[in-house]
Amino acid sequence: MDTLIPVINKLQDAFALVEGGSPIDLPQIVVIGSQSSGKSSVLENIVGKDFLPRGSGIVTRRPLVLQLFNVPSKNGADAADAPQDWGEFLHKPKERFYDFAEIRNEIERETDRLTGKNKGISHMPINLKVYSTRVLNLTLVDLPGITKVPIGDQPKDIEAQIRNMIFHYIEKQSTIILAVTAANTDLTNSDALQLAREVDPEGKRTIGVITKLDLMDKGTDALDMLMGRVVPLRLGYIGVVNRSQADINSRRSITSALEGEREFFSTHPAYRNVASRCGTSFLAGNLSKILMNHIRDCIPDMKQKINVMITKKNDELATLGDPRYDTSPGALLLSIINQFSAGFIEMIEGKANDDRAVEELYGGARIHYIFNEIFNKYIQSLGSMDGLTPFDIRTAISNATGPKAALFVPEQAFELLARRQIARLRDPAIQCVDLIYDELERIVNSVRPSDLQRFAVLKEEMIEAATSLLKTARDPTKDMINNICNMELAFINTSHPDFQVDKIIANVMARRTQQNAPQAAQGAPQQPVGQHSVAPYGAKSASLKQSSLPAQPPVANAAPSNPNDGGGFLGMFFGGANNGGSRTPNYNDGYRSGATQARAAPQAVKLQQVPNTLSVSSIPPQKEFEIELLESLLTAYFDIVRKNIQDGVPKASMYLMVNRCKSDMQNELVQKLYRESDFERLLSESSDLVTKRRECKETLDLLRKAQSILNEIRDYSIPNPKRY
Repeated sequence: MDTLIPVINKLQDAFALVEGGSPIDLPQIVVIGSQSSGKSSVLENIVGKDFLPRGSGIVTRRPLVLQLFNVPSKNGADAADAPQDWGEFLHKPKERFYDFAEIRNEIERETDRLTGKNKGISHMPINLKVYSTRVLNLTLVDLPGITKVPIGDQPKDIEAQIRNMIFHYIEKQSTIILAVTAANTDLTNSDALQLAREVDPEGKRTIGVITKLDLMDKGTDALDMLMGRVVPLRLGYIGVVNRSQADINSRRSITSALEGEREFFSTHPAYRNVASRCGTSFLAGNLSKILMNHIRDCIPDMKQKINVMITKKNDELATLGDPRYDTSPGALLLSIINQFSAGFIEMIEGKANDDRAVEELYGGARIHYIFNEIFNKYIQSLGSMDGLTPFDIRTAISNATGPKAALFVPEQAFELLARRQIARLRDPAIQCVDLIYDELERIVNSVRPSDLQRFAVLKEEMIEAATSLLKTARDPTKDMINNICNMELAFINTSHPDFQVDKIIANVMARRTQQNAPQAAQGAPQQPVGQHSVAPYGAKSASLKQSSLPAQPPVANAAPSNPNDGGGFLGMFFGGANNGGSRTPNYNDGYRSGATQARAAPQAVKLQQVPNTLSVSSIPPQKEFEIELLESLLTAYFDIVRKNIQDGVPKASMYLMVNRCKSDMQNELVQKLYRESDFERLLSESSDLVTKRRECKETLDLLRKAQSILNEIRDYSIPNPKRY
């Protein structure tokens, strides 16, 4: 089982130089604590060597990945002369450091190389391997100590920078947190435990280390802390005793310090009963077992994640393409044009293999939505009489008859009002063409042939050429839509088979009969039949009007009325005399009137001035039927034209724009793009794409390397962990 930790070490080395960090979360133990917690001394005691930088302020300014490898002791004649312990840095491969003081110096140099000497920090780790006969296989990540106040040249936001770095490591569920706290501080206010609690509130993956037990006031102890009675942790607490600053200054060896630690726990009255679970040796052994068990639990998930990431990166690399052409540039360009044209057609016809197929409407389905849910619904919502009042209709009738009073409803008024209402259909029809154009443009920008993404210049010019084709097709489509509207306006076809005037008149008369029936039953005077007759369809005849006047002698030279004057196609449905009709003047009447006025006193005559604007202010009851009839006729004819527009606009749009673009797209792109002189310019890759391909390949290589490393333990039987 000890082989598991070296496997993770290989993965750490493989991912150490990745700028964005490890692509997968590796199982590891991360050491956190305040600057005064004794964190560095704990690590040195575990290694058994003085190798970490010391001083005031922040000493650890880059993450230190400390990989410990146990090497067997050498036997034989050369054992005494051969060095037993050494270190190696990842940034200096194959160079061994036997002097651990030189390791300390190299850590300082490598830190200053990236961060300078102003006490700044960096997220890039330093990987250090330590080979020794006195260590267990173990990997620890040492992070900068938590600080509150900037010192010297430290950045003002140094606390926030350190906290962000710590959270970057400990928030991952694959991380075991080693929280170091001094015994002479309040455990509930421990910086390390507070940070750990934010990402591990239940304490499932946090190990507590209590340092400086020997520096507590006399009569006090940290037994409650060690037993987990103050702040409980699932993995418990381990107490250690580090070298004091005086021991360091006097160069007391770590071996001697470890002996003193064992003696302290075995003789202390509060700790001797738990001495076997305290001390650096127990800490190192416990961490090694915890890490191996944790790695064992994480390996299946790591394998799955790596396999998924390899698949994604392979797909991404395939999209980015190869930097060299397998075929000639001309053949590649034709292939891209064919892919683009086919993709355009497939999106319109709904055959594209698109991830959005079950998420949203796209392509041709959106065009169908425009026709039916936007255009048709809006056209259907337009009322045939929108914008027209009965006064407008009465005014149109009056204007159509000129200086004469109307005998019948003039056809000119019907055509005038019909054209006015039909003209309202033109704007939405033209806007529908614009919406279809926008949708085709959207499709053009959505077509993504895999090879096209590699060539920014070609992509831009191909989209420009395709958009130009759309514009070329849009103008004739608009002209056709305008012509459809113009045809409807040019000829009001009252002979249309669906425009059944007789039925419309009958329906109007039936409605008016039902409305007038209650009024007639409430006491209208009965008159002899024939003496006072009622004109057909509700209009009073001249005889009715004359019967209510005093009897006058008949006028011999009265002009006969013409029932066809101003009638047109509506004349057959109206009869009766002209209510305001004129007769040939009787000059005897004029003579008698003049003689009577001559005997009166002369008065000045002044007629009322004609207003600049005249409009109808009231509608006589006898004209209501004419208005109602005209409204019904307009509604019937408007419905016919509306159906024509609803049918013609989609057909014209599909024929002249959508289908034309589908059939002409490939030829248009070939004509505008396929020029041998432009091959090199069009098929040049962008610098961003080259960078993305390089980064993708590097990540893919790392993932394959990680996969190979994990495959080393594919058939390794991992035993159940022993209880400790």
